[in-house]
Amino acid sequence: MSSLKIHRSLTDAELLAQYKRSGELPVLGELYDRYMTLVLGVCMKYLKDREESRDAVMQLFEKLVITLREHEVTHFKSWLYATARNHCLMQLRSKKGKIFEEISPSLMENDGFLHLEEEPETEANITKLERCIDTLVVEQKQCVQLFYLQQKCYKEIVQLTGFDDNKVKSYIQNGKRNLKICMEQHG
Repeated sequence: MSSLKIHRSLTDAELLAQYKRSGELPVLGELYDRYMTLVLGVCMKYLKDREESRDAVMQLFEKLVITLREHEVTHFKSWLYATARNHCLMQLRSKKGKIFEEISPSLMENDGFLHLEEEPETEANITKLERCIDTLVVEQKQCVQLFYLQQKCYKEIVQLTGFDDNKVKSYIQNGKRNLKICMEQHG
């Protein structure tokens, strides 16, 4: 039996373990190929551009080559979904506020001042977010930090916290809503 057929018969967890041991790209390629349509769909949903989405699919694979050797992933599909979503959101954030018109040389000379003005605003938002996270009830705070900051999937959070699946989803959803309300109230 060819190695390709053997790979197809393995579970996601078995392929992950094999890739972690061997570092063989065909093993990772087989695993990624199973969910490439899902990743492309996530990218299309957020980026709304076919070419950018295709590029993101390739960038994500390149990222996985390294990330999966360093991190323990128990539920590949949900982890990959969250990773793809976060990758797209980071791309959107990096584009946000960029001016797509020609900038005059006189403005470029003042570039340092523009960045200095933006930095305190970003820092203030991060500070507000940290304060708002601290206002959440303990369970919401714990689940929100694990999900958004540590990029854990629901099942990993269930294992780490001991909360049941529905509670974890509820704590994340309510925590996210409470964070939004808190951020809006504080400007």
